[in-house]
Amino acid sequence: MRTPVTIIGAGLGGLTLARVLHVHGIPATVYEAESSPSARTQGGMLDIHDYNGQLAVRAAGLMNEFHAIVLEGRQAMRVLDRDGTVLLDKADDGTGGRPEVQRAELRRILLDSLPADTVRWGHKVTGTRALGEGRHEVTFTDGTTVVTSLLVGADGAWSRVRPLLTDVTPSYAGTSFVETYLYDADTRHPAAAKAVGGGSMMAPSPGQEIFAHRESGDTLHTYVILSRPQDWFDAIDFGDPAEATARIAREFDGWAPELTALITDGDTAPVMRPHYELPVGLRWERVPGVTLLGDAAHLQAPNGEGANLAMLDGAELGKALAAHPDDIEAALSEYEQAMFPRSAEAATFEGGEMPGIDSDHNTAQGLIDLFTEGR
Repeated sequence: MRTPVTIIGAGLGGLTLARVLHVHGIPATVYEAESSPSARTQGGMLDIHDYNGQLAVRAAGLMNEFHAIVLEGRQAMRVLDRDGTVLLDKADDGTGGRPEVQRAELRRILLDSLPADTVRWGHKVTGTRALGEGRHEVTFTDGTTVVTSLLVGADGAWSRVRPLLTDVTPSYAGTSFVETYLYDADTRHPAAAKAVGGGSMMAPSPGQEIFAHRESGDTLHTYVILSRPQDWFDAIDFGDPAEATARIAREFDGWAPELTALITDGDTAPVMRPHYELPVGLRWERVPGVTLLGDAAHLQAPNGEGANLAMLDGAELGKALAAHPDDIEAALSEYEQAMFPRSAEAATFEGGEMPGIDSDHNTAQGLIDLFTEGR
């Protein structure tokens, strides 16, 4: 009998792995800390790339379901200067390779494609330990345990599985998002809606940036990106939404009002999301019976590749296990030797160094130059 696979984490990577294994007739169980699929919102829009994320969707046999959740027109892209001048306005002509979907919808089609008992909800891991001969024990908060001969950590930045392979832990990347939403934007926030346009809008500046997405309907989801130390954010009382909003908005004094409205007119309290990262190129020695995928393996500050890479990791690991049904170690070795360089390359911009947010080149014109150079 094929060895059942134990997956920790029901994010996009873990679910893609479970689905590809299911396609190949390999049983898997996913343990997830959240109590249900609807326990929390699942984030905003994702552009699923034809060179990684879509390859995973195809391996999962879900391209029709994927096409059904694509939000048409959202590949449109604008770059604005801080004074509101539109310097690049790229329409979505339907030929782009990065269609946009809502993360929650993508997760839903993956969950719907699995047998009903695949995901065990409400199972938060407190620890893992090696038992020898490739076997590992996983302990949950309720005191129960599971023993497995094939353990996959798909459990994100603070993975409980990663310590089995390396003692490296994430460090603060130096930047954070502050998220806000504007609802019914075309009628209630027309100037901001016009600035964002039909897809995504970027207004970069050294050390800070406003990035906004038009989601389903006329919801605008804004990510205010700031390069500041953690103690700078710690001094802001996010428990007082008005105070936090005003403090963040002050960093953009002098910017066009249609841009700062994306911060000051938010219909939700601002939420801070600090960015953490693992060292680029992190590798570990092969440990029998266990591996990692997605952020558990190669966490980076958001660069548009994280979800795509996690899904591709899941698909590639699933295919490797199907190709080596009687040799788990051959499958894991094959997967890791391809995953390590793939994730390291994705930490840069198509193989070239992406200017950091603190760079003098992190301007509207600098971003346009980067796009037009084809790097």
